[in-house]
Amino acid sequence: AEMGYDVGNDDLDEIFKRFKAVADKKKGIKDEDLEALVSEHLFQSTSVWELLEAQVVCGTMEMPTATVKMRGPDGMEHVESIVGKGPVDACYKAVDKIVKSPVNLLDYSVNAVTEGIDAIAVTRVCVESTDERLAYESASGLTRRRNFTAQASDTDIVVSSTRAYVNALCKMLMVLRNIQ
Repeated sequence: AEMGYDVGNDDLDEIFKRFKAVADKKKGIKDEDLEALVSEHLFQSTSVWELLEAQVVCGTMEMPTATVKMRGPDGMEHVESIVGKGPVDACYKAVDKIVKSPVNLLDYSVNAVTEGIDAIAVTRVCVESTDERLAYESASGLTRRRNFTAQASDTDIVVSSTRAYVNALCKMLMVLRNIQ
């Protein structure tokens, strides 16, 4: 409440779990870190898919490999491993293989909330749906596809990036679910 957010008990419990996980990884938590965790939780869309785990192996061998575990709308856990051009690309490809809703990545940015090697990374992504049901004609007469933007935060850039991507996909899937 001191930071200007109206947070219920259930939300507070979830935010506190994330706070404890970050506190275990960092030496000190700053107000900016806490604000990133609160805003991510409060402003995320309803999860259709939930990222459970992401493991990446990368290095100089040019074979970045990601294994991603997610819980789907059916409540079942799904796991995929795939090689990508880099650790984030590998995670995104694994998510795509699980979710099976192709998109084009339009924008990707990562910013540190605080300074230092253990800073929380806030990742923002914007994806464009390839689904024809989300196409529309713009004022200029061009056919456009709807975009979905989301963000996530974590002390691990790859985890933050993967969560942001999953959040954007969930927004898109919720819209698709509502137009069926």
